[in-house]
Amino acid sequence: MALLEIIKYPDKFLKHTATPVAEINDEILQLIEDMAETMYDEPGVGLAATQVGRDERLFVYNISDNMEKCEYDVLINPEIISHEGVKVIEKEGCLSVPDYKANVKRFASVTVSGLNLKGESVRIEVQDMMAAVFQHEIDHLNGILFIEHISALKRDMYKRRIKKKLRKKAKKK
Repeated sequence: MALLEIIKYPDKFLKHTATPVAEINDEILQLIEDMAETMYDEPGVGLAATQVGRDERLFVYNISDNMEKCEYDVLINPEIISHEGVKVIEKEGCLSVPDYKANVKRFASVTVSGLNLKGESVRIEVQDMMAAVFQHEIDHLNGILFIEHISALKRDMYKRRIKKKLRKKAKKK
């Protein structure tokens, strides 16, 4: 296994819509293992392939209480097929949007279809925190960052802060 580099905002690849996985082969299985190791190293509760610069439509996740076990799940070619209710997720964050958290409105429950690690079709109904994780990661696969779900004012403030940071970094070089 290997740690992968997580790409950060404003990298344009984060706006990329991922391509469905055609075949679960050794390369995909290795990518999944590497993504899980990277997710635990950060630490995070989910990681989409687009966050590590890969075009595959898949994400790994673990929202269990015991992050030490390094057990994780994967959804390949996930799609939200139904949703209900609205819930505000307090202080949602993202490994690709460092040093920023915000309240985000998400569906309270979602039903997602996709493939598991064995390539079997699955349909998963999730609520609350897990529903938020699924929506967040599927957004990544669709080229959407969580900051696009917050007010334009807050989003612009974050963007200006990052641009300022990048200008300072460029001047130091």
